[in-house]
Amino acid sequence: MTASAEYSRRFLALGDSYTIGEGVALHERWPAQLARRLEARGISIDQPVVIAQTGWTTDELAAAMDAVTFAPPYALVTLLIGVNDQYRGRDVAGYRGAFAGLLERAITLAGGHANRVVVVSIPDWGVTGFAHAQARDPTQIATAINAFNASAAHIAGTLGAAFVDITGVSRDAGDDQAMLVGDRLHPTAAQYALWTQSILPAAADALAS
Repeated sequence: MTASAEYSRRFLALGDSYTIGEGVALHERWPAQLARRLEARGISIDQPVVIAQTGWTTDELAAAMDAVTFAPPYALVTLLIGVNDQYRGRDVAGYRGAFAGLLERAITLAGGHANRVVVVSIPDWGVTGFAHAQARDPTQIATAINAFNASAAHIAGTLGAAFVDITGVSRDAGDDQAMLVGDRLHPTAAQYALWTQSILPAAADALAS
């Protein structure tokens, strides 16, 4: 059976505020931008089904997934989760186990094909005006984010999923008003476009597999 016959065009995006696109229109969030960029490359894909909510931690995403009736196999599954675990002061060890469980579920939803799953790194909110207003230590936040991302990258590599680092893009964006919506925390469509540019090659590779 060919890949085109075996898989639908369905695209599932799992995450939190960064996936649902807090503060931007539906068509501006990065999963929607990614679908358009893939179509522009001649890669057929549906608009994303987004399972995400602002504030969700790994366990809250897992609980939400328990209540969803999915329609696997999905041609592409993305996973971006963990910033709220870090924000709430949870440790890396706890995140590691929860993230691994979510990634295994994502792979199952992709028909058991890890190469159809793309993990996206956690952006660094410590550079934003929101963090500055709370007098949070940007170095401490960056260190924690790096540790969470290192764990996610290791798990993705072990299980065979792609890992895309957009953390550097978020740090470059900093507190630029053109890159953050009014809450001075979440990205604008312009920043999401930069994320999409980074994610696009991995997503295209996943859909070519």
